[in-house]
Amino acid sequence: MSTSKFLPFTRPTIDEATIAAVGEVLRSGWITSGPKVREFEAQLSALFGGRPVRAMSSATGAMEVALAMLNVGPGDEVITTPLSWVATANVVLRAGARPVFVDCDARTRNIDLGLIEAAITPRTRALLPVDLAGLPVDRDRLYALAGAHRLRVIEDAAQSMGANWGGRAIGSIGDLVSISFHANKNITSTEGGCLVLNDADEARSCELWRLQGAARSGDSWDGMDVTLAGGKHNLTDVAACIGLGQLPQLAAFTARRRELARRYFARFDRTLGCELPPEDFAHCNWHMFQVLLPEAAVRSVFISRMREAGIGVGVHYPAMHLFTLFRKLGYQPGDFPQAERIGRSTVSLPMFPAMADGDVERVLAALGPALHDAIAAGAAGAARSKRA
Repeated sequence: MSTSKFLPFTRPTIDEATIAAVGEVLRSGWITSGPKVREFEAQLSALFGGRPVRAMSSATGAMEVALAMLNVGPGDEVITTPLSWVATANVVLRAGARPVFVDCDARTRNIDLGLIEAAITPRTRALLPVDLAGLPVDRDRLYALAGAHRLRVIEDAAQSMGANWGGRAIGSIGDLVSISFHANKNITSTEGGCLVLNDADEARSCELWRLQGAARSGDSWDGMDVTLAGGKHNLTDVAACIGLGQLPQLAAFTARRRELARRYFARFDRTLGCELPPEDFAHCNWHMFQVLLPEAAVRSVFISRMREAGIGVGVHYPAMHLFTLFRKLGYQPGDFPQAERIGRSTVSLPMFPAMADGDVERVLAALGPALHDAIAAGAAGAARSKRA
């Protein structure tokens, strides 16, 4: 192991003022959903052009609520990508519907919009695209397609806080937009997320689905009614307080991530045979800096060698249709070759605002030797297989 301090692939930046503010919330006696949640929602709404926003305990919960609001259920289909955190498809299954996967675009690594139309059937209820690593799906093409087929869109924008399309912030445009504030996201509330909605009626529906379907008159428990079987997806004031401390730093965090990404591009040894992400500084928030290793490399060896050098590496994500859960639905290896190629080769290099410029050089200095060992391990494994 390197004697240098371990460099994780991500780490949140939470300032002392936010830590102190959390203490005040804890001392206030109101620590679950309350005034801080309402303030957080108001500031998010302002950021998203005045659209209604409801804070949630997770982006997963936001997608579950969005599906419930659209009455997606048994017999329905939702089109999505196989290259995402498994929550994207799990919420569809939990609604009783079927996730219909469409392969990825080789360049952007997002869902291939050109393949969606062939996957639409009379059972299709919604499109659920993912902005992988904070690179937005082409919103113009996406909504032209959805409009042509009269489909609702639930944007899994978990990773794209601070990204934009056509100069407009992700969340300020589109249909239903789910955003994450998990600890590894560009701003965090430790856990949490939000759902961006279209109007007051949707906001009220979201509130019911968010918290047990309970409706009250004013602030009184007298006369409470329950109109639907909602879940429990409310955010706490403690978490909202952290989010409020993070929001003013979003622009600076995004700018720093872009600086680090430019540094990676400028200093990356292109002769190593790795495939870099699209060099997009117009739209992407650089939530992650993902590199595809050469096919000959053994990824586990690469990750191990990088850790020995004191550098954390993530894998985001394996192609989910290969998991047992989705194999049971009939999906097989070879169904989505681009997602499988990306999923077996991808690694996420360190990327967070508190990184120093020199940390990029440190990562890249370790990357070459680690990749050499990973390729050597692959060659040795191939030789053993040939002898067998």
